[in-house]
Amino acid sequence: MKLVFLLEEPSVQCVLDVLLPQILPEGVTYLTIPHNGKKALERSLGHKLRAWNEPDDVRFVVLEDQDTKDCIELKAHLNALCAESGKPYLIRIACQEMEAWYFGDPEAVVAAYPNSKFDQWARKKQYRSPDRIPSPKEALRRLIPEHQQINGAKRIAKHMQIERNTSRSFQVFVEGVRRLASQT
Repeated sequence: MKLVFLLEEPSVQCVLDVLLPQILPEGVTYLTIPHNGKKALERSLGHKLRAWNEPDDVRFVVLEDQDTKDCIELKAHLNALCAESGKPYLIRIACQEMEAWYFGDPEAVVAAYPNSKFDQWARKKQYRSPDRIPSPKEALRRLIPEHQQINGAKRIAKHMQIERNTSRSFQVFVEGVRRLASQT
């Protein structure tokens, strides 16, 4: 089986390329395809799924940030874009942004940025529920000014531990991917 991950941006690819080998069972291969933003991903979804012609057992995972949108409406919109393809797919939404997953594993962020005071900030009430941080990407930039999106994703991802992550959207993503990968 092969899973194809259609992603909103390259930084998500950096994270998943590190984490997917830990998430997926043996024998499941994967391909991560980043896009240049939400609009580019959504424009290409239906076409990519319909045009994908590979003899193997291929399934698709679409991952997009919630941002300020209603999660249920966003998922319904993405479902509408994918449904006509007839291909098996899973849609997952990162609440609010994928960077919330970093706040869900503050130990990974501290390991990536040992000179920051992230561990002190992460204990504050407004950061304890990662998926409720209004703009995790901006919060991360404020707390760690040297953080850059792509390089930072690579630095943090190599320290992330799946089971200790407290981001609910991260755990829902992991559970969904594992379930999809185990279906025959």
